[in-house]
Amino acid sequence: MNLARAVHLDESDMMVFDRPARTGEWCISGGFAFSDWTEDDLSGKARQAFANGWLGLESFGRVTFVAVTRVEPDEIAALERALARHFVEAWGAPSEEAALPVARAEIAHMVDLCEGHAPNTLLSVARELAPDGVRESFSVIETREARIGQFAVHGSPDPEPDP
Repeated sequence: MNLARAVHLDESDMMVFDRPARTGEWCISGGFAFSDWTEDDLSGKARQAFANGWLGLESFGRVTFVAVTRVEPDEIAALERALARHFVEAWGAPSEEAALPVARAEIAHMVDLCEGHAPNTLLSVARELAPDGVRESFSVIETREARIGQFAVHGSPDPEPDP
């Protein structure tokens, strides 16, 4: 089973999001956070979080890109509980038990998005306000095999003569 972890290709997320996700933390779409937004809410860093931000499940910060990674079932269960707890603490859900089915659905959606993609495949999200609510679309950026020549430093197999 696959899920996605936050990746930073440069430092831009540190500047464009109020709360950037940490590299390596598990992520979901997190589009639920924008369910009641209007055009008036879309300015500055909030606009960037809305437009392109995945939600980290530890910091509850945002990140632009995630990478598909293998996840174990016990990790999924712990993430579901953590997200349910977040729903209680940040969103006013009545209890973790009541929030757990919603947390499971959010994480299952992300597992479905990652299904069938090779490890390290990058994903991006784009959101827009539509008459019927928030519309999300997802893009896949497949990594290409790197050739050793792209990274290797070439030298001579013959030792340099002593001066």
